Amino acid sequence: MAVSFRPDRPALVHRLRAAGCVYAEDEADLLIAAADSPHVLADLVDRRVAGLPLEHLLGWAEFCGVRVAVDPGVFVPRGRTALLVSAAAGVTGPAPAVVDLCCGSGATTVALARRLAPRWLAAADIDPAAVACARRNLAGLSVPVFHGDLYDPLPARWRGRLDLVVANAPYVPTATVALMPSEARLHEAPVALDGGPDGLAVLRRVAEGAARWLAPGGHLVVETSEAQADALCAVLTRAGLAPTVTCDDDLDATAVTARRPA
Repeated sequence: MAVSFRPDRPALVHRLRAAGCVYAEDEADLLIAAADSPHVLADLVDRRVAGLPLEHLLGWAEFCGVRVAVDPGVFVPRGRTALLVSAAAGVTGPAPAVVDLCCGSGATTVALARRLAPRWLAAADIDPAAVACARRNLAGLSVPVFHGDLYDPLPARWRGRLDLVVANAPYVPTATVALMPSEARLHEAPVALDGGPDGLAVLRRVAEGAARWLAPGGHLVVETSEAQADALCAVLTRAGLAPTVTCDDDLDATAVTARRPA
């Protein structure tokens, strides 16, 4: 958006950097572009310095080359989750039937729609705010977004017919949530962050349900931490799936794919 005033960019960059914003120059440009008056810009900067996530202030985040809406309180898509998308694309055949669990804003679902050309695609989340946000992001793709806990809201007729289940489920151990950056800890839904005592509580349930919902030869793809990968692979193996770990040092990301035997 073109601005009709002349903001003091160096002063803005200095203030953002002093507040701990690592990418102060980029953030300054984005905030300036989002404002149409000095009053609006001042308000945006004040709230950013106070710790609100940049994406919540702007109302959008960029993920896998696409701008997606992100409402206040909704989990902000992380760049590392691009590995989840590429891992899913690497194991999935043509025109798959796909469900994205714990979809948040729907950013991963949008990326999957672009990469996979699925014959049908759906998303689900337990957080009502996330569901509303995802429905806006996916409206143009005619992708249904279900409100409920993991597989519970999915139509029963889909059981055993899914080629791909993707889940960026919460995997932060409960005791570690308090150590997360305040942007996440204070401004994103706890249900999107807290993975239980060892961080794998939700992922265990995702794994247990996958064998029932995947078609023979189908895949589950999830995000986790490198430190949790071995324990998660053991969970997936016990659930009857064959796991493989993929890491990307540049993204600081770990994804686990798990195949249901044919």
